[in-house]
Amino acid sequence: QAQLVESGGGLVQPGGSLRLSCAASGSIFRVNVMGWYRQAPGKVRELVAGITTSGTTNYADSVKGRFTISRDNAKNTVYLQMNSLQLEDTAVYYCHADLSLVVHPLNFLKVWGQGTLVTVSS
Repeated sequence: QAQLVESGGGLVQPGGSLRLSCAASGSIFRVNVMGWYRQAPGKVRELVAGITTSGTTNYADSVKGRFTISRDNAKNTVYLQMNSLQLEDTAVYYCHADLSLVVHPLNFLKVWGQGTLVTVSS
């Protein structure tokens, strides 16, 4: 079994910053792509940013230049630094990882975190 545990959400004023963290734990053999998604009320879940094991990143157009994704492969942890937050960034943010377990090292699973709420409000 494996799980993703997120932290770092909260309430912030427009223009402020937050840093989200997500750690993968369990009997993990390998973690490939990790990423952050978000879902605002009444909207579908959307990709915010993703990062490969080698550090290649991609971002949604709406967050480019404001958000930065990074990871620590030794800790199986991914981060999302969010700057210049806007009202439209309010959402539940979900961590995601493609990973395999020790018992089945070639079988990759898509694992989701429980979500952390980010509220941008004055």
